Amino acid sequence: MKPSSARAPGAEPLTILIGALGGEGGGVLTDWLVATAMARGYPVQSTSIPGVAQRTGATTYYLEIYPVRRSDLDGRQPILGLYPSPGGVDLAVMSELVEAGRAMENGFVTPDRTLLIASAHRVYSIAEKSAMGDGRFDSERILRAAEKLARHTVLFDMDAAARDSGSVISSVIMGAIAGSAVLPFEQENFEAAIRDKGVAVEANLRGFHAGLELAGLRLARQSSSANLDRETTAGDTPAGDAPDAGVEGLPPQLRQRIETDFPAEVHGMVAEGARRLVDYQDARYAGLYLDRLARLPAAESFQGDPGDGHKLTRETARHLALWMSYEDAIRVADLKTRRERTEQVRADAGAKPNQPVRIVEYLDPGLDEITAVMPPFVARMLLGIGKRFPSLGRYRHPMKVRTDTVSGFLKLWLMARLRPFRRRTYRYGVEQVQIERWLDTLAQAAMRDHGLGLEVALCARLIKGYGDTYERGWGNFRRILDTLVLPALNGGGAGSLAAGQVAQAVRRAREAALADPEGTALDQVLADGDGGQAPQQDQSMRNANV
Repeated sequence: MKPSSARAPGAEPLTILIGALGGEGGGVLTDWLVATAMARGYPVQSTSIPGVAQRTGATTYYLEIYPVRRSDLDGRQPILGLYPSPGGVDLAVMSELVEAGRAMENGFVTPDRTLLIASAHRVYSIAEKSAMGDGRFDSERILRAAEKLARHTVLFDMDAAARDSGSVISSVIMGAIAGSAVLPFEQENFEAAIRDKGVAVEANLRGFHAGLELAGLRLARQSSSANLDRETTAGDTPAGDAPDAGVEGLPPQLRQRIETDFPAEVHGMVAEGARRLVDYQDARYAGLYLDRLARLPAAESFQGDPGDGHKLTRETARHLALWMSYEDAIRVADLKTRRERTEQVRADAGAKPNQPVRIVEYLDPGLDEITAVMPPFVARMLLGIGKRFPSLGRYRHPMKVRTDTVSGFLKLWLMARLRPFRRRTYRYGVEQVQIERWLDTLAQAAMRDHGLGLEVALCARLIKGYGDTYERGWGNFRRILDTLVLPALNGGGAGSLAAGQVAQAVRRAREAALADPEGTALDQVLADGDGGQAPQQDQSMRNANV
């Protein structure tokens, strides 16, 4: 069963709100709909409000179609609006799931009127990517809201449908609109608009038919159920929440160690960390990872709750693998010169097998990134000079490297080949010392209180990125440990608090640092819960003694 209009034909214009990200063809989709209406003789008007680049917002398009042909209006002209109004949208079309959430939040989707058509895939925003912690919006929350707020929904992964059909998402959305039957047009009218446009006609028609079919399936299922079909989000699970892959694919000695030395509940997470470190460096580095993790099960069994699934070991395994695979110039060059990345770029660009694609890498290394891959004595000398001469300390070297050319690719390829020498670099030494300090503190905390040990493990979430982001995260990390954790373990300052109280204070401080990387919120939390202990001097990567 397809949705029918909730109002008498001709009473009001049909209102359509479209939200599309940059490069997704929102303007083309709008032109197709306008052309379809005009060809059928219906009065139509469209406006647009440009968005901004880099996924911080979408371009919004608004259309009004008067559902009476001009030939039946006896020379009268309907007055059509320029802007959507909350509660006054018949069809909300969003090219990405969070954009659908924005439309609902702003009141443009209502249960008495609105058909919501949206893609269930995610394109993460700058705010999500730059968050110190897991800044992703909850997709399930948006889907639950759609069930309650929309009169009908058509939700499926339109981006995947576009790729599978060799088309673009705008043509899939056009098919979904046609399949919803909310507009007074036939399938051939929509197809004619695509043909008349004359751009990539065959590919766009393939995408149109894919969207038409999938929209029909979703609406047919809704006719027998009031709830959103959960298959609309199949395959959209974030990579970080994917099921454990087990110990397959690891060298035999690593696989045997994992199965022998760790509880079965954490085999998948530990194996995933080992795989990451083999890829990052080598099997010996992954062996060091297992050596470090082997300290945890004893401490966990001493204080832990047997029913918690060895959460302390699991979370430590996750964050230790991430910390040990820190990003340096060698890692960046390695990832950017892999065959699968080039194939992904070509696929994202929709390039045909023999079609050339120009790939430009924008790099902006500063003194920290440059010295990170140098021998320690050279790096310390340059960093010391940078302290004495601030202009040198702020030095950056912007670069544009075309990896589709032999010379450009070779530059990054040679940098990636330095991986065997990483153990001799300055930053490698710094990171290993700090990792050992964190693990020692974590083990001591876990022996005293399981909850406190878990909070110390989770503090590693603060350490990420490079440059200023790394420095801020590292500074906040050290302040929490120096102000709250170490005094508690040594019996001074916060040591007068119960272990459970210290764990709560560490959690509040970590959450404050993740929410406000500048440290203002953390200052307040530490002032409220540090037991009178003044924060110690931050220790950054630059002045670490290795």
